[in-house]
Parts: sequence; structure tokens; C-alpha cells
Amino acid sequence: MEFSRTKFGVTGALAGLANGLFGSGGGLFLVPLLAGWAGLPRRKAFAASVGVILPLSAVSAAIYWFRGGLALEGAWPYLAGGFVGGLVSGRIFKRVPLVWLRRGFGLLIIYGGLRALLLG
Repeated sequence: MEFSRTKFGVTGALAGLANGLFGSGGGLFLVPLLAGWAGLPRRKAFAASVGVILPLSAVSAAIYWFRGGLALEGAWPYLAGGFVGGLVSGRIFKRVPLVWLRRGFGLLIIYGGLRALLLG
């Protein structure tokens, strides 16, 4: 399967925009765009999304840092848990049925959307 550089570039740009505006929300856009629009198999789209988010988050964090908007004191307590969660999920990823990954991802999107609408 041949992949379009333009589609990947536009998908990455949308993810970077969302990441910078919403705080690492780029993955919410990347998975459906990589799977649907760019044609990656769903499991590869999940994995590619994770690989793209790190550099996007680093760029966004650097910009926030230089503009005085990065509150590291609020983020530090979550880093250890996030690190452990990332290690565990990376190890079990291939064993989780794709249908459960899709459902979990969908529920995460719904939860985030409801929180944004109701607690705005």
C-alpha cells in the first residue's frame, strides 16, 4: 500500500495544531486520520500516533516554556504514573483485541468531549 506524503503531512499538521491548542490532543485526531484518510491499518495507526505525539508535545512544551505558560510544578506528580502506564501499555498492546482498543479510544473521546462541554 502506497501512502501519500501530502496526506501524512496534512494529518501531522492537524495533530500538531490540536496538540498545541489542546495539550496533547493530537492523538485524538491522528488515529482516525491515519487509519481512515491516510490508509494505515488501525493497530499501526494507534502505534504511529504514540510515536508522533512525543515530538509534538516536546515542541509545544518548549513554546509554552519560553512564553512562560508551562507550569511544571503541576505536571511532575503525573510523570511517574504516566511513565509506568506507558511501559505497561506498550508491553500489552499486541495482546489487546483491536475491537477493545477502538472501543476504549471511542469512550475516551466521548468522556473528554463531555467534560469539555459540561465543565468548559
